[in-house]
Amino acid sequence: MSIVNSLVREIKFTVRDRTIWFWMAIVFGLSAISLGFGIAEVERQNASIQRLIKIDQQDRVAQLEKQKSWGSAAYYSFHLSYDAPSDFAFAAMGLRDSQPWKHRVRMLALEGQIYERDVANPSFALIGRFDFAFFTAFIIPLILIILLYDLRSGERIAGRYKLLEATVGQARNFWLLRAGLRGAALFVCIIVPLVVAGFIVGTQASTLLFACLYVFVYVAFWTLLCSAFSAWNKTGSVILMSLVTVWVCTAVILPAGARLTIDKAVELPSGSDILMLQREAVNDAWDLPREATMNAFFEQYPEWRDYKPVESSFEWQWYYAFQQVGDQQADPVSNAYRNGRLRRDQLATWAALLAPPSLLERSLQSLAHTDLQASIHYEDRVRAYHAELKGFYYPKLFQNQVFDQSQLRDLPQYKVTQ
Repeated sequence: MSIVNSLVREIKFTVRDRTIWFWMAIVFGLSAISLGFGIAEVERQNASIQRLIKIDQQDRVAQLEKQKSWGSAAYYSFHLSYDAPSDFAFAAMGLRDSQPWKHRVRMLALEGQIYERDVANPSFALIGRFDFAFFTAFIIPLILIILLYDLRSGERIAGRYKLLEATVGQARNFWLLRAGLRGAALFVCIIVPLVVAGFIVGTQASTLLFACLYVFVYVAFWTLLCSAFSAWNKTGSVILMSLVTVWVCTAVILPAGARLTIDKAVELPSGSDILMLQREAVNDAWDLPREATMNAFFEQYPEWRDYKPVESSFEWQWYYAFQQVGDQQADPVSNAYRNGRLRRDQLATWAALLAPPSLLERSLQSLAHTDLQASIHYEDRVRAYHAELKGFYYPKLFQNQVFDQSQLRDLPQYKVTQ
C-alpha cells in the first residue's frame, strides 16, 4: 500500500503544480502543430500527384495521337513515376524535402532524368522541416531538462529536502517516482496527438505502436538522465548547464562531427556529375561512327545484333542505342554514387547510437519510409519502369515492326509500391 499511497500523493502534487501544466500545454500544442504541418504537407503532395496523373495521361494521349512511328512515339511521350507519401509520412517527412519523389521519364538516357529535381525550399535544406520527428527528437529533451533539472535542488532551496527524504522512506524511489510522473505526463502529451492524427489519416496500428514505443524509450532515457543529474549535489544552474551541454553534444556536435567525418571517409560523386557525364556521352555520340555506338549497345543487348539498319542519315534505332550507351557510360559513376550514399547512411546509423536525438529521428523516418533506403528504393523502381518501356519499344524498333496506334494501349504502366 505504501507504493500506492506514494503514487497517489505524487500525482496530487504534480496536478497542483501550475508550471507542469504550462509545459504540458506547450508540449501538447507543439506536438499537434507539428503533426498538423505534416498532414498538410502530405495532403499537398498527394494532391500534386493526383493532378499530375491526370495531366500526364492527357498529355501522353494527345502526343501519341500525332505520331506516325515507334521512334517518335517513344520520343514525345512522357511517363509519370512517383513515390507517394506513406501513411506515416506526416510524422517524419525525412528526405522528401531534399530528394526527388516524382519524375516524368522518357525513353531517353535515364540517369540524367533521375538526378534532375525540383528546386527545393532553401530554408528546409538549411534547418529542416518542423515535423513530429524533429520536435520529439530535439525539443522534448530540452523541455524535460527544464522540468527535471531542479528536482532536488529546488527542494534544497525551499528548505524541504531533508524533511522529504526523512518522511518518504526510500528516497531514491521517491525521486524516481516524481521524475517518472513528469516524464509520463510529457509522454502522454506527445503521443495523444500522434495517435489521433494516425487514426485520422489511416496509419497502420503496428506502425503507430512502434512509433509510440520509440518515443516512450526516448522519453524514459532523458527522464532517467535528468533524474540522475538532479541528484548531483550542486546548484540548479550547474545542473542545468551540465544537462544542456549533454543535449548540445548529442543533438548538435556529435551528429555534425560524425557527418563531416563520414563525408570525408566515404567520397562519392554528385548527381550533377552523373548528369553531365551522361549528357556528354549522348552529345558526343552524334559525331562518332554509327558502328561504334551500335557495337557498344549490342554488348548490353546482344539479342538485337541482327537487326536490319535503315539506310538514311538518321534512324531511331541508332538514336535510342546511343541514349542507352550514354547510360552505360554513366553506370559506374551512378553505382558509385548509389553505393556511397548507402555506405554513408550505414555509418550514420552506427554513429547515431551515440546521439539519441538522431537515432530517434532516423527510426521514425524509417517507419515513415522517408529515409535514404526509401529514396533509393524509389530510384530503383524508376529504373525498373524505364526498363519496361524499353522492353515495349525495343522489339518494335529493332524488328522494324509497322507502326500500329492500337498497340500503344499496351504501354507499361507505372506500378505504385512501398
